[in-house]
Order: sequence, then structure tokens, then C-alpha cells
Amino acid sequence: MNSQIDKSTVMDDIDPITFEVMRSIFDFASDRMATVLQRSSFSPILADMLDFSNAIYDADLQLLSQAANCPVHLAAMKFSAEAAIEKIGKENVYEGDVLLVNDPYSGGTHINDISFIKPIYYKKDLVGYAVSRGHWMDLGGGGAGGQSFSTHIAAEGLRLPPLKIFTEGKINEDLLAIILNNSRTPHFIKGDLQAHLGALNGAEQEIQRACERYGVDLVTKAMKKIQVYTEKMIRESISRIPDGVYEAEDYADTDGISQEKVKLKVKLEIKGSSIIVDFAGTDPICQGAINSPRANTISAALYSLQFFLAPDAPQNQGMFNPIEVIIPKGCWLNAEWPAPTIACTTLTSSKITSAIWQALAKAIPDRITGTTGADANWFVASCVSPEGKSDVFSDLPAGGWGGTPYADGMSVTMDPLGNCMNMPAETAELLFPIAYEAFEMREDSAGAGKHRGGLGAIFKVRFLGGGELGMETSRTIEGSPGAAGGLESVVQRSSHIHTDGSVEVIGGIDESGVWKNPLLASHKFKAGDTFMFESTGGGGWGDPKSRTIEEVLDDVLDEYISIESAKQDYGVVIDSKTFKVNIEETESLRA
Repeated sequence: MNSQIDKSTVMDDIDPITFEVMRSIFDFASDRMATVLQRSSFSPILADMLDFSNAIYDADLQLLSQAANCPVHLAAMKFSAEAAIEKIGKENVYEGDVLLVNDPYSGGTHINDISFIKPIYYKKDLVGYAVSRGHWMDLGGGGAGGQSFSTHIAAEGLRLPPLKIFTEGKINEDLLAIILNNSRTPHFIKGDLQAHLGALNGAEQEIQRACERYGVDLVTKAMKKIQVYTEKMIRESISRIPDGVYEAEDYADTDGISQEKVKLKVKLEIKGSSIIVDFAGTDPICQGAINSPRANTISAALYSLQFFLAPDAPQNQGMFNPIEVIIPKGCWLNAEWPAPTIACTTLTSSKITSAIWQALAKAIPDRITGTTGADANWFVASCVSPEGKSDVFSDLPAGGWGGTPYADGMSVTMDPLGNCMNMPAETAELLFPIAYEAFEMREDSAGAGKHRGGLGAIFKVRFLGGGELGMETSRTIEGSPGAAGGLESVVQRSSHIHTDGSVEVIGGIDESGVWKNPLLASHKFKAGDTFMFESTGGGGWGDPKSRTIEEVLDDVLDEYISIESAKQDYGVVIDSKTFKVNIEETESLRA
């Protein structure tokens, strides 16, 4: 990250009890932001799916605390805040102002992720900033939710440079009108804007209260000391990883335009208490919409590493200082105008995590896990009710996480990029003209291993009045890689079930072995048609034949794996009628 905390400015006169009190205040302020935003937002993607993030920064825009929201947002938000303050000028940002920005090339990710930045003053002294980022359901573009999968950023919606949405507490009605006019879901906009404002105000109140009670000098000293404390923890954890250079590759199935895979290459250089993450050798910028802006790439690299460093450390700038990220100019992980970026968070971030975890497997094989489903599987549908009313519906059918050295992977769990939730069926059916027909475990979807991967799911939703669907997914050519001898999972697939019951594969490999582009834009469904998505599980960990016979039998009885998989992958022979294990044949297969 290259920004370093000046340890000489950190005073040692804060006792441990005061330190913990201040740390708790900062953490609570961020958590309050998240609670306010969830409870007061209007759109279900914020209120129910929790696709948002909240954080507090010090006066130098160094991260102070963050809520347990979407990891892919959290390290990237700093870049949005820096771009906004640089563009408008620190001297022109006053108490009561709120800035916004969603420009992917100004510290953003994809256009739907809009960031709000509010300065926090105490008696005319700037003590920090509150930042709240949310995925807004629709900001225009050629497809619902911006999923046009075109070749130009303009097709993805309204790109907002750093601007003031509130000036000393007064809303910019002209800017609000522009946003409203460019959305398919204007009925959510005002409510979500007020929810973000409430979150920012909550953080401001907590920090001001701390300054009033403990004094601004103590509060600002505590900010720096907490960052130094975290950095020390992170450096100690890095120093326990063997020095060396560890490399790995992963890829996206397609950019949506070309039929070629898009390669991502990463090299981790561990030296002492520092890490260099170098993406040299990664493919050039794509025509299609999977390009990742610099802020998104750095964020994905940082959160991917934190899983295996010191995840219990206070979450602040100290997590990032020991890590340098190098992204070659002109590669698809360093998007420049007009490269489209709609899939950067949900697809590309996942591939970055997968590659980094595969590289770490060579450094710490006894700690690393099998790879996750490595995609958020984000779809957006413009749906029409039988009465002709239109709306935009979205969901994230999750896959499985990889097996670990200690246990099986988690099933049907959001990718590491986000602590998001699936849309509750009850909410979706109440708000939108759709009906959920299935959301169930997908048998044989996980990678086999001593500790198998978590399972994926089968998801079906029926359109009551028709609609158009955009879908972002991958892992349609090869499944999630295993670790330590574990096997990869199955592939993902999108299908269109017509009213006559016929099933048409529209993304992934069909029954005849033909692969179809899984990045869908405005695929049309008639009234009564059903969209089906089959997500993959996580990769397995360890030799499948070292899994206990009892665990394999339990998985068959639970319908997690089939009798055929038990024999082929695990070497366990089970009678299909009695469900008894044939010990003699099993021992022969496992010999």
C-alpha cells in the first residue's frame, strides 16, 4: 500500500485499558453505520442482501475501523475517498458536506457501487472521515443493473465523478434529479440515499462524542496507536510464513466477447515481515466487461491475504502497510477508460483470491484451504408483472467453499469477496413478479477430499410476467481447484426452462458438450419460464481415499454425494438398496 504510519508520532502514554476503550469506540462507530444502513435502506439489495460496506478513516484518510461488511469494498473505499478529496480539495470540504463518487477510474469498482464520504469535525478540527459504500440496484446502462456486457463503460450506467450531494447539510437537488432520471429503480433512490446519510451521521456522532468525553488529542493519538498495533500483528504473522517466491495462475472463462480464457498470474514474494504481490504476466485489458480497476485489484489482493495472516487483529490501515501490490499498466487488473468493469467485483475479485490462495498453498500447505466456488454468481433481471408493472430483481446464488486442513468446506456460502446474503424468497416474492421454485443442495457438486469442499446449490426462479436477465458467472469450463491432493469441483451452468418443460442451457456446457458464453445480457424469458442456475462447490482438501468410510456413508445418506461418487472418488462401495458398505471391495479399491 506504500502508506506508512509514522511511529514517532505515536505516544506511549495510552494505557491498555484506555487503548481498548478507544478501539471499541471506533469499532462500534463502524458497526453502528452498518446497522443504520441495513435497517433504514429501501432496496432489498441493501436491506436484505447486505451488499454494502462502512468504515471510518482518520484525518489523513488512513483506515481506522470497518464493519464486517463486504471485503472487496473495504480496502477499495480508501481510494474513492482519496480521489474525492483530491478532486474537490480538502480546503473546500466543510462540516455537513457529503461527497459521492462511483467512477471506476477514480477509486471505484463497478458503477453500481457508489461511495459517500463525510468529513467528521470536532469544534472546527477535522478528526476523520466516515465512508459508506452501497451497491445500488440500477444506475442505468444497456442492461438491468448495468449488466450489458458491452465493450464500453458507457453501456454500464451513470458514471459519477467526485461531487457534493450535500453541501453543509443541504441536498443537491439537481444531482439527485440526474440520478433519479438514470435509474430503472427510482423508487429506491431517495430512501437509500437517506440510509447512507444516516450511517454517516451515526459515525460522526460517535467520534464527536469520544472527542467530547476524552479530548481530541487523546482520540487522535489512539487512532495512530491502534494502527501501529495492528501493523505489528500483521508483520509478526507474515514472518511465520517461509521466505520465498510463490506463484500461481487462474483465469476467467471468457470476457463475454472472446471465446478465449483470460489469464491472471500472481507472484507472492515473502521476505521477512513484508509481502509483495506482483501480477506481472497477467493478460492485457479485455474487450469485455471483466476488467478490474486498480482499487478493486488491490482490495482483492489485500483481503485474500488477510484470511491467513491475523484475521483477529483490529481492522485498520495497519493490515495493509506490510503489503505492496504491483499491477502492470495495460493489464486487465488495471482498467483504464473506456474499459468496462461491471464484473470486476463479483468475478474478477474471486479469481484474484483463487490465484493467491493457490500460491499460498505452496508456502503454507498445512494451513491453506481448497479454492471456493470463486464467483458471486450475480444475476439481475428486469421483470414485468402480469399487469405490466416493471421492476429490477437481483440475487447471488452462492456456491461452496473449499475443504480445510481441519474440516469440510462451508456449503452454499457467499464468496470471500462479500459478506452478502441470498435474497430471502419471501422478500423476493413479495416485492417482485417472480416465484422461487427451488433452492437446494446440489449433489456431487463439491470437490472430493479427506475434507471435501462445501456444496453448491440448484436455484430456480419463475417469471410470472416475463423479463430479461443478465448473469455474471464463471467456473463453467473447470471447477474449483483442490489443495493437498483434493479434487476439483464440478462446473457451473445456467439454464432456461421453458413452459413446455424443455431445458435449454444458456451458459456453460450443455448436454452435447457445447460450451456457451456464461456472461448473459438481457436474455429474454416469457411469462411462466424459469431460470435455473447450478452453482459449484469448493475444492477438496487432502486425498479423498483418506476420508473415513463413516463420513463417506453419511454424505451418501445425506445426499451430499452419490453412490457412484463414493466409489469413484472415495473408493467406498455402498449397496444401492441396503446402503451398507461392502468392506471387502472398499478395502480393495483403497489399497
